[in-house]
Amino acid sequence: MDQLLIEAFRYNKWANLHLLDVCAKLTDEQLQLTAPGTYGTIAATFLHLMSAEQRYLRRLTPGSKPDTNERDATPPTLAKLREHAVRSGDQLIEAAGRITPDDTIEEERDGQLMKLHLGVVLIQAMHHGNDHRTHICTILGAHDITYGDMDVWSYGQATGGIVPG
Repeated sequence: MDQLLIEAFRYNKWANLHLLDVCAKLTDEQLQLTAPGTYGTIAATFLHLMSAEQRYLRRLTPGSKPDTNERDATPPTLAKLREHAVRSGDQLIEAAGRITPDDTIEEERDGQLMKLHLGVVLIQAMHHGNDHRTHICTILGAHDITYGDMDVWSYGQATGGIVPG
């Protein structure tokens, strides 16, 4: 099972990088596009996604400190966010191979100390990435901007997981 979870996080990293590479070709004005029902602009959604991955890693990896913050006055460029995506993607893959169902941390949530199973954090990281990449794809599609195929079938073809017989 560990290998399947690791592969799922390899997909997560691949999909983040694919979409960041697509959006790196957009103008500053296009990065400010949005659509109803999405998180916000393309730029804001990427910043939120990468910031959240670092917050998940703070829980999953002792000593990990986020270096991207949504509250910073000057948001990082997409190129800088891509660097974060490479690093956090690798760290999530490593965590997926290390975390066990019994691993927990204590964390204050809603003013109360809670025991948080790290498997929940991993699954949240995966869900969160899928959710916000979908938001960005919705924005791109609503503005007739193509973004290529980035489903798991495309990942399989790109990484050798699907080969002609």
